[in-house]
Amino acid sequence: MQSQFMAAINQLCAEKNIPRDKVLDIIQHAFRAAYRKDYGNRDQNIEVVLNDTESGATILLVKDVVKKGDLEDENLQISVEEAKKYKSDIKVGDVIKIDVTPPDYGRIAAQSAKQVIIQRLQEAEKDIVHDIYKDREHEILSGFVNRIEGKNVYVDLERTQAILFPKDQIPGEKFHSGQRIKVYLEKCDQTPKGPQLLISRSHSKLVECFLEMEIPEIKDGIVEIVSVAREPGVRTKVSVKSTDSSIDPIGACVGQKGVRIQSIMEEFDNERIDIIEWKEDQKEYLEKALSPANITHIDLNDKEKRAGIYVAEEERALAIGKSGQNVRLASKLTGWEIDILDLDKLDPSKLDELKKKEVDKKIKGEEPGKKEISEDRQILDLDMNEAIIKKLETAGFVKVVQLQGLNVEALMAIEGVTKKDAENIEKAVISCTEEPASIKDQKEKKLEEKKEKEELEEKEKSGEKEKKEKKKKNKEENGSALRRNSGSTTGSPPSEEEKSDEKPVEEEKEEKKDKKKTKKTKK
Repeated sequence: MQSQFMAAINQLCAEKNIPRDKVLDIIQHAFRAAYRKDYGNRDQNIEVVLNDTESGATILLVKDVVKKGDLEDENLQISVEEAKKYKSDIKVGDVIKIDVTPPDYGRIAAQSAKQVIIQRLQEAEKDIVHDIYKDREHEILSGFVNRIEGKNVYVDLERTQAILFPKDQIPGEKFHSGQRIKVYLEKCDQTPKGPQLLISRSHSKLVECFLEMEIPEIKDGIVEIVSVAREPGVRTKVSVKSTDSSIDPIGACVGQKGVRIQSIMEEFDNERIDIIEWKEDQKEYLEKALSPANITHIDLNDKEKRAGIYVAEEERALAIGKSGQNVRLASKLTGWEIDILDLDKLDPSKLDELKKKEVDKKIKGEEPGKKEISEDRQILDLDMNEAIIKKLETAGFVKVVQLQGLNVEALMAIEGVTKKDAENIEKAVISCTEEPASIKDQKEKKLEEKKEKEELEEKEKSGEKEKKEKKKKNKEENGSALRRNSGSTTGSPPSEEEKSDEKPVEEEKEEKKDKKKTKKTKK
């Protein structure tokens, strides 16, 4: 039957979750120290054997067997003659173990070694905790909020407790006692007071660990995370690349209907996470990192690792972001120092070249059938389902013109918009800005008709002008004829031609008389 002593040891192992061998070693060390203090001396070689008997422990004095003349240290050596009293077949060179257990030693030793055992058990427990968490550095740990003191949050982890300091918290995040949270273990240090765990919820690596947990392609190495730039609680940019050309890295991270990235965002209180595809071409990479802004031109200084980003005036605010957030994150993500510059600061020759390229595009018809979108046109007019429209309205997009020029990646940056949603939005905006061939033909036909009508009206106007001029000329000629007749001294009657010329003048006189009569009757 197991003694109470051994039963107590087994119970201790179970409660403290310390290996039995470790506990036995601690107790043996304490018993050796207790025996040397009460019955022996420090120089003796003592061995303690723990057993299931009622005594609990057996104390053995270990000595080397030597010749009587070679005996130098009685604490460690014994003569062969003396050794034969304990064991008859002993010989020189052997090691003898002599039982020197005092009566009722288990109880006495336990009392005297109590503090030593407690201290050594605590040290052993700390060492085990340190070993456990040292191997889990740079991983996600799950725990519960124990209490909140000031701005410090005490988190209960497995077998230990850690403090979440204000600098490691997500700004604006609220905690309550008993809340289950996940934290990133940055480091595990061993201190005189035990292991100290440095945990964080604001570290950029926490996002990376969550992506590895939620996305199988990243865990399997098909999709790789190149870099992460984070402003806790507000926005994070993650650049990824695929080792398999058939796998879309952004689609893999976002997931069907955005379910993968949405679950991660919820863990960080809906912190916005932008997934960007890494590009070997640094100019293209910088363009994607600065999305949703449209970049006009990029100048790179490889020596200083500095990039001059030229944008149109209307794109400047979008490129910089709120309080410079967009450009800061893009700089951290790409490793380039970024300067946002206006187009008027660009070298005139380069600016002319860009304009020429733009004109060439229009001449080549790379953007056929484009038309301007009315600023008053609402997104409700687009051919999209209500769920997508609601997501856009929540993000502050009300007019169609706000969506014009945004590509799929930029649209995916809108909260709740999946890749499929982004593609549908892009198609709807394109269809809104493109004119069907039939409409285009009708417009051209109308323009031609309008042109013909204008030409006809012009001709009619010119004909009427000619008539008026001719009539005026006739009047002038009639007037001169009358003056000639009145001034004539011969008194000869006018010819037939002169009569015909005078006739219109007489008719005019008659008309004037008629008008005067009508006016009098009216009065």
